[in-house]
Amino acid sequence: MRECLQVRLGWQIFCIFDTISPNFSSQHRRVSHLLLRKCKTKFVLGRAKPEISLQIFLQKPRSHNYKYPYFVNIKLCSSSKMDKEGSKKTTRIKNQKRKSELDSSESTKKSRSESLPGSKPLDDVDFVQQIAQCRTAACESIEAFKFNKKRVRVLSEAKDCPDEGKGVLYWMSRDQRVQDNWAFLYAQRLALKLKLPLYVCFCLVPNFREATIRQFGFMLKGLAEVEKECRNLDISFYLLMGKAKDVLPEFIKNHHIGGVVTDFSPLRIPSAWVTELSALLPKDVPFCQVDAHNIVPCWVASPKLEYSARTIRSKIHKVLNEYLTEFPPLIKHPHKSPTMPKSVNWEKAAEFLEVDRTVKEVDWAQPGTTGAYHTLATFCNKRLKFYESDRNDPNKEALSDLSPWFHFGQISPQRCVLAVRGFRSRAKESVDAFIEESVIRRELTDNFCFYNENYDSIKGAAKWAQDTLEAHRNDKRAYVYNRQQLEQAKTHDNLWNAAQIQLLKEGKMHGFLRMYWAKKILEWTPSPEEALKEAIYLNDRYSIDGRDPNGYVGCMWSICGIHDQGWKERPIFGKIRYMNYEGCKRKFDVASFVKKYSKL
Repeated sequence: MRECLQVRLGWQIFCIFDTISPNFSSQHRRVSHLLLRKCKTKFVLGRAKPEISLQIFLQKPRSHNYKYPYFVNIKLCSSSKMDKEGSKKTTRIKNQKRKSELDSSESTKKSRSESLPGSKPLDDVDFVQQIAQCRTAACESIEAFKFNKKRVRVLSEAKDCPDEGKGVLYWMSRDQRVQDNWAFLYAQRLALKLKLPLYVCFCLVPNFREATIRQFGFMLKGLAEVEKECRNLDISFYLLMGKAKDVLPEFIKNHHIGGVVTDFSPLRIPSAWVTELSALLPKDVPFCQVDAHNIVPCWVASPKLEYSARTIRSKIHKVLNEYLTEFPPLIKHPHKSPTMPKSVNWEKAAEFLEVDRTVKEVDWAQPGTTGAYHTLATFCNKRLKFYESDRNDPNKEALSDLSPWFHFGQISPQRCVLAVRGFRSRAKESVDAFIEESVIRRELTDNFCFYNENYDSIKGAAKWAQDTLEAHRNDKRAYVYNRQQLEQAKTHDNLWNAAQIQLLKEGKMHGFLRMYWAKKILEWTPSPEEALKEAIYLNDRYSIDGRDPNGYVGCMWSICGIHDQGWKERPIFGKIRYMNYEGCKRKFDVASFVKKYSKL
């Protein structure tokens, strides 16, 4: 099978690469540069002599072991000899030197593709090593990497670092990892450019909403891993006790920081922390924010509140290839700070917390990036092939289970998509389903929380949903439960109780049951407002990934119908989508799940 794509440089007519290997666009640019240098033609963003064209042939390889579905054969010829349909009748240029260079390029691409995760089942060590090889293959360091500045927002009036600056600070908040972190990479890029030391600070607050030691313990263990990695890279890591506005200004002053970089969260409280610090920074110190959590930055994906996945999907896919790139490595920093900080006393940090310690930490999830890589590797090797068909069955092991690490930023969703995409030849439908959930659906939740200040309130619902809930506010409830009864799984519904017990014991709930669980809270509480309040409380208190855009949007979808449409009108629910016990029985073996989670 052959397919011909024609690029007329100078006319700025480019190809669509939907059916080609994911990194074909960058490969095309590299080979284009190679050919055009031989023709003494300058190629910058499509500018070239109009009479020069490239014809690109994509041919399926004979070997089934080849990573990508096509290999590339590029020919240079006069555009006057190409018809408008991209005819194959072109003049062949027989330049042996160019041919050997192209063969070398193809060999390099093939060797790189074979080093990507996905060619065969891997243990954790091999998996991590191959990911590291992918980074170094992309670029030796962020200094030479072409960083997409659309990921960055400048929050200050100052744009350039002052001459007297003696360091660059990365204020780590949502994205708590070293590698595959665009905010951290941007901070190092700035520090390398200015030849300054790089500092990392994390501001530990004593409490946060309903979070308990279950969530704080998971976070602190992950941060301990971050500290160790930073020390190995000659980067100073500081754990500061208190809110950013109370501790960072003094740190910035004492260390003569010339530029501050932070990551992005759309939620109300973290956004307020950023605003508060911005007002206290010196006027000549630039303050930048980088969206290191989303693949397509939230403000790039859409400039407004999206109605549903349907309305944001095409916007994300339109620019996805531009942002879904390999990461360069965060390297050992050549400009050391005058003094390295003492090792963090993590026991003392835990004592600083003012949180409920009765909700115990879980043992199934290893905190930190190492644990995240293990979960990703086992998902790719064992569960991914069942993801598309079985992910809505709570009795099957088909989910990625990555949400705790996503929430604390201990692994990049972009890294997970890059890794999973390598298995497309073996599980295409599952890979596509995972990308839909981890890119489109997940980034839709950030969009909702970023552009809707009432993301956790009935006021944030669409007008039709508010109207229908109001119309059925006084409908009679057959069962009404208070917070204590819900929390202790003491309802008449054994499936709901089993889902709640799973949440209490494991700090997670199966994705399909989360919807059923929240909708039943609407059915069993006196009002929609109380239903939403109780659902958010229980999720934030017990789920490792609570206090997250995914959690708020999940509760709002179930109770308030956001990102959904009106359905058949029913008592209590009105036009909000309905779910019931009998429907669950048609989906999966309810009795088996109830048996597994029958006791606290």
